[in-house]
Amino acid sequence: MDTHQIIEHARQLKQRIQPYARRQGEGDPGEAARAQVCAFLSHYAGPQSAFTKEAEATTGFSGYRVATLSSILDSFTEYLESGLSTGLSPERRAQIDVVSDFLGQAQTMLDGEAFHPGAAAVLIGASLEEFLRNWVEAEGIPLSSSRLGIDTYAQALKSAGRLSKQDIKDITSWAGTRNHAAHGEWDKVGDIPRVRLMLEGVNLFIRQKTG
Repeated sequence: MDTHQIIEHARQLKQRIQPYARRQGEGDPGEAARAQVCAFLSHYAGPQSAFTKEAEATTGFSGYRVATLSSILDSFTEYLESGLSTGLSPERRAQIDVVSDFLGQAQTMLDGEAFHPGAAAVLIGASLEEFLRNWVEAEGIPLSSSRLGIDTYAQALKSAGRLSKQDIKDITSWAGTRNHAAHGEWDKVGDIPRVRLMLEGVNLFIRQKTG
């Protein structure tokens, strides 16, 4: 889902929760509205974002709570429209630059004749793992497994709404190629065009997630 679609969903959600401000009867209408907004923001802004935390902290009567949640959704929409959601901290940008340097080295390996393409596959895989690890740390996403690696980081990002099913499918394929190379299964990584596709795919993936 792109930014424009997320903005539209935020506006629709704001409209949907308005009746909760006036609803009477059993239960807590304000709490129901809060639950919907928190689920939305946790998925699209991130569980550790200021928007999500503000929504989680809303209290008071239903009318007041809905008004507060509406303001938070408006603020999130303005944040997306301004393009601030694509902003990266200097530290995160430096980490991505390091990963890009590694991928550049992999390109050099593939362009020359001194290295087996499997060596480039290992470096591409290591670069992808470093990118995912830094992303998880920057988002403050908890890890459910002590066995760290590409799959663990990817699944954590997917649970946080940062990766799609297609992203996971691509990452699993790249990780498989990297593992073949790491275990010396040279017959499975000797095809230079295949490793080039891996490099192009990882480069595109990183650009899409940081652009």
